Amino acid sequence: MFEIGNSLREARLRQGLDLARVEDDTKIRAKYLQGLEDERFEVLPSETYVKGFLRTYAEYLGLDGQLYVDEYNSRFSAAEEPPIASPPARRRRRRAAESNLVVAALAGIVAVAVLVVVAFTLSEGRPDVSPTAGLGPGTTTGAQPETTTEETGTAPPPANRASVALVLVASRGDCWVTVRRGAPNGDVVFSGTIYQGETQRFTGRRLWLEFGDAPSENLNVRLNGRRVRDFPVGEPVVIVTPEGVRAQD
Repeated sequence: MFEIGNSLREARLRQGLDLARVEDDTKIRAKYLQGLEDERFEVLPSETYVKGFLRTYAEYLGLDGQLYVDEYNSRFSAAEEPPIASPPARRRRRRAAESNLVVAALAGIVAVAVLVVVAFTLSEGRPDVSPTAGLGPGTTTGAQPETTTEETGTAPPPANRASVALVLVASRGDCWVTVRRGAPNGDVVFSGTIYQGETQRFTGRRLWLEFGDAPSENLNVRLNGRRVRDFPVGEPVVIVTPEGVRAQD
């Protein structure tokens, strides 16, 4: 057993480094570095960030990052984090959803067929009356032909569109991220690593991005078709709205 914070601080001071220099090199905010050295892990957003930043900081100082993560797990970790769903599991869920759609479509077809049979049965025995019977010459019915958008020149109302269309491209390396829709505790739409060369797309009215130890500086980001050039690199939580991208306050 060893003191995590004191060991990190002593290693930094031996190399003549201040926190501002370490923040610039590692892209980890100075207040989080100070929290690691003081073993005030509660100032970091979650255990995922503690472990990721702890490994990055230790290895930056030439130490064994895994050794520090193991020491943290043995002394401070509250519970083992749930594993991230693997791609095969996602494929199984997609197949299940497709099967449900097929069943729903078949049920709809059966319902329509039943309605047709009932309507045909009720219509039997009724006199065949023309809808224009009894009308004099030149008389028309009250119903008027529908006017199409081509005749009036007006366009149909636009379909509702998502306010945010976000594209993340891991162009310079891997990046671990969790994407939630709507709020910090909203539905998780993605959680895992975007590997170098991969692209992930997300839509919604508001998105919350939580980054792990694989840095967000590896990403190219496009919002509603435009390149985001001032993406807040190094921030653990980033909020995306129709107005733009910003770090969590």
